[in-house]
Amino acid sequence: MRLDGKVALITGGAAGIGRATAKRFVEEGARVSIGDVSSEAGEAAVRELGPRADFRRVDVTDKGAVDAWVADVHRRYERIDILVNNAGIIRDHQLVRVKDGAVVGQMSEADFDLVVSVNLKGTFLCTQAVVPIMIAQRSGVILNATSIAGLDGNFGQTNYVATKAGLVGMTKVWARELGRYGIRVNAVAPGFTATEILRTMPEKVLEGMRARTPLGRLGEPVDIANAYLFLASDEAAYVSGAVLRVDGGMVLGT
Repeated sequence: MRLDGKVALITGGAAGIGRATAKRFVEEGARVSIGDVSSEAGEAAVRELGPRADFRRVDVTDKGAVDAWVADVHRRYERIDILVNNAGIIRDHQLVRVKDGAVVGQMSEADFDLVVSVNLKGTFLCTQAVVPIMIAQRSGVILNATSIAGLDGNFGQTNYVATKAGLVGMTKVWARELGRYGIRVNAVAPGFTATEILRTMPEKVLEGMRARTPLGRLGEPVDIANAYLFLASDEAAYVSGAVLRVDGGMVLGT
């Protein structure tokens, strides 16, 4: 029961890594509030997780919705101990795609803006809403979902990589700014992980991912959830400003 009595908020917690993290946190004694844009998936997650979990439909790019969610959780439990900024999206495309010397496509401005808004601004808004509560209680843990793509770069992911690299920088800034209040800030950088989206890819693509991973398999959501659990617990009491790779030893190539 490493999180016994703790209250955790998890964005994008209705599916994939977020849902696996919510499950591990509940198993370790935490009360978990899931914030997600999918009501159907969120309600299904709460039915599975039981009375120690609740769901609220939250768009992390909407400051009013984020502030209301945080205020409601704080009103009910009188504390917030952990925030996992897990919500994120992808809209992949090459910066400029060229065929036979001619430009035939490019990443749209709309797709760039949307990914930045969800992945980067959403993390900013959620953290800014939670931090005053943690400062008042002189304790707290902020965990940000970056990616190996944010550390190594990845073909066709200008927008996604920009946000995930940005989250690494934000993690280090916040660790410096908030440490004096007893707040730890860390990031987790998953490798290829077998979430619902990844499982829909062709088997040939999945085989390539396994081949590029020294451990020879895709990560499971629970592998990432266990990293979050460690960083959220008192076992990581002297860990702050760190980026933990959970990638099976993988390094992205060109």
